[in-house]
Amino acid sequence: MVATPWPPPPPPPPAAAAASYMEVTQAFAEALRSCSARGVLSGARALHGRLVAVGLASAVFLQNTLLHAYLSCGALPDARRLLQTDIASPNVITHNVMLNGYAKLGRLSDAVELFDRMPARDVASWNTLMSGYFQNRQQLAALETFQSMHQSGDSSPNAFTFSCAMKSCGALGWHDLALQLLGMVQKFDSQYDSEVATSLVDMFVRCGAVDLASSLFVRVENPTIFCRNSMLMGYAKTYGVDCALELFDSMPERDVVSWNMMVSALSQSGRVREALDMVVEMYSKGVRLDSTTYTSSLTACARLSSLGWGKQLHAQVIRNLPRIDPYVASALVELYAKGGCFKEAKAVFNSLRDRNSVAWTVLISGFLQYGCFTESVELFNQMRAELMTLDQFALATLISGCCSRMDLCLGRQLHPLCLKSGQIQAVVVSNSLISMYAKCGNLQSAELIFRFMNERDIVSWTSMITAYSQVGNIMKARQFFDGMSTKNVITWNAMLGAYIQHGAEEDGLKMYSAMLSEKDVRPDWVTYVTLFKGCADLGASKLGDQIIGGTVKVGLILDTSVVNAVITMYSKCGRILEARKVFDFLNGKDLVSWNSMITGYSQHGMGKQAIEIFDDMLKRGAKPDYISYVAVLSGCSHSGLVQEGKSYFDMMKRVHNISPGLEHFSCMVDLLGRSGHPTEAKDLIDKMPMKPTTEVWGALLSACKIHGNNELAELAAKHLFELDSPDSGSYMLMAKIYADAGKSDDSARVRKLMRDKGIKKNPGYSWMEVDNKVHVFKADDVSHPQVIAIRNKLDKLMERIAALGYVRTESPRSEIHHSEKLAVAFGLMSLPDWMPIHIMKNLRICGDCHTVIKLISSVTGREFVIRDAVRFHHFKGGSCSCGDY
Repeated sequence: MVATPWPPPPPPPPAAAAASYMEVTQAFAEALRSCSARGVLSGARALHGRLVAVGLASAVFLQNTLLHAYLSCGALPDARRLLQTDIASPNVITHNVMLNGYAKLGRLSDAVELFDRMPARDVASWNTLMSGYFQNRQQLAALETFQSMHQSGDSSPNAFTFSCAMKSCGALGWHDLALQLLGMVQKFDSQYDSEVATSLVDMFVRCGAVDLASSLFVRVENPTIFCRNSMLMGYAKTYGVDCALELFDSMPERDVVSWNMMVSALSQSGRVREALDMVVEMYSKGVRLDSTTYTSSLTACARLSSLGWGKQLHAQVIRNLPRIDPYVASALVELYAKGGCFKEAKAVFNSLRDRNSVAWTVLISGFLQYGCFTESVELFNQMRAELMTLDQFALATLISGCCSRMDLCLGRQLHPLCLKSGQIQAVVVSNSLISMYAKCGNLQSAELIFRFMNERDIVSWTSMITAYSQVGNIMKARQFFDGMSTKNVITWNAMLGAYIQHGAEEDGLKMYSAMLSEKDVRPDWVTYVTLFKGCADLGASKLGDQIIGGTVKVGLILDTSVVNAVITMYSKCGRILEARKVFDFLNGKDLVSWNSMITGYSQHGMGKQAIEIFDDMLKRGAKPDYISYVAVLSGCSHSGLVQEGKSYFDMMKRVHNISPGLEHFSCMVDLLGRSGHPTEAKDLIDKMPMKPTTEVWGALLSACKIHGNNELAELAAKHLFELDSPDSGSYMLMAKIYADAGKSDDSARVRKLMRDKGIKKNPGYSWMEVDNKVHVFKADDVSHPQVIAIRNKLDKLMERIAALGYVRTESPRSEIHHSEKLAVAFGLMSLPDWMPIHIMKNLRICGDCHTVIKLISSVTGREFVIRDAVRFHHFKGGSCSCGDY
């Protein structure tokens, strides 16, 4: 006989008085409730037997209490037997108890069947069924039950009814229904109930109507912690973490959920250190950290790459949590994997008794992040060997690895695996396959997957737009763009970037105008960085000034990435003083800011200023990178600062452990060669750890042309021709070197070689902005509407500079009407006397044009700023900023 943990109730006397009967009944009821609370099935069964023995088994009150006890203990067969055989006259409470038991045990079909058979129902019956649906994540069914209750009219909703309906609505995020529920609450005058008011706030937060939730929140008297936590979540998502912090600081009391919300909000908004500081504060105030706290904290450490912090938290997890749940374990694996500590990551992973797909995916992703592709594939195969259900994110992660490595072979093996497992239907998997095929150049397969997708998201469409734009098929990219029913800022940016990237800047700027007319699309920092790049490529700085006004309107004028793009735009448009003003204005300078300013000065031939910025960067503790040294060495090269260039080239490896790359060697070869040391430049080429490219040999060839070293020029040209460069510049330069040396046969041989290889001379173009329109010129241009007036103006200018001693060289007629000369004449005709004339050119400026524009600046008193393919030339008063270097 099983002993019960409480003394059995005393048997009633033979002729029990009413008071004694009530006492005995109450004693049985309390004992049964104790069984319910503690889940003691044996006790409930023993008490059932005593009820039969004393003759109280037919008391409906005790039968209902016993039924509840059986259901609380999970004894569904006992409960059913009791209801079907012992309870002769079940009442509505009996049925409600059974309904509740079915719902809690997940037997919703049985609950519905019972509900439909009930002869009478009250509000508790409807509430129990609604609650059962909601607890089993069937929110739509819960709302349908609410609607049926309202239509039946046999019961009026109470606070619990409304709360359950609003929780279901919030979970589904149905804003319109939320407004209808608000109207019903007000109709039944239930908005002042604290439970209903709290549910209203939570519902509107989850539906994204935070403004409305906030207006309801301020009317709640003494809001509960749950209510305040709901507003914390809403403020963090909609108004930003600072607004949520204000509410958090004003809360009279907080629970662990409040703290966890703020830790998560700070971490997700990029304020990782503040998130970790809050965890420390939370711990110091005696708040017990739970698994959610540790998961958020460890994720923050992973983002910050702070292994020290992470290891301390790991020690706390071991000490404070009875067991490590899968979420904490996955966060630990992510921490160690992202930090490159694969031994520790595997140790945590191997210690898990139940490895979920998240942990596998995080570990695979960690290996991929550090380029350990083979290990990640081995892990994936191990995951399959352990008969884990193939997870869509694990597949998508490995396919992304194939994309990064351009491994089309493995990607094609994973594709049928996606089909076989059924995960091809997952949008994230299909998107990864599209990106993989597109990056590997198989656009046909990428588009085929796209066409067969049952469901597409913004990423799917954007991937196709990006894929076709990368291969220069702008028309096809635009077809996909136009085919989208819903576009967001990412999609607009992708199409905008496609136009700018492929030289269709004017179409890109039209795209921006169309984007501004869209009601639900707000330009972001990527939009403006792309636009400023387009303005820089066009040389359209005035248009850039207007776009800066747009950044002010949307509040992005202080965004570091946007300001960096403005610096680059002004630099590339010849407005280096404005670029410096913007640079000085920027408070939070990052490495890109410093590199942009150094590059700007270098392109303008202002090597000393570039060095000053570089040295200032070092003094302020910023660590230069590969690009920083390309910029400063380029500045030295354009200004002939040989000793400074050698010093920085040595510092790069010795101080900052940056191995020189092709760009650095090219700068040094150009610097040494142009400064009269072509032999030293050739020696440097011989010491290069990598094979010299066309840029390196081209720099040596140009230097040999300047200093008349024909022997080295022939050597450089030989290497250039062997590299089979399609660029015509090297061939033309060598042909000119031979022609200047009187070797006409050799010059003709080089030109014939060009013809045999199908290499044509790149046509020279110059363009400039006048009245917000870009005017393009080419040699011997006859397409411009003012061509006759332009040529007449140029002829008059040539007569004026002839008086200064300029002698026209024996050259083809086209050189007399080179594109930059035509642009200069047009600028003088079109722009006011006080305005500098800015001209862009796709090739390097020729020597004759350089001389002519210097003289024109002298006779007209005007300033010309010309950007050629390599650098800027500022002409003023008969001289050029390059010093003819």
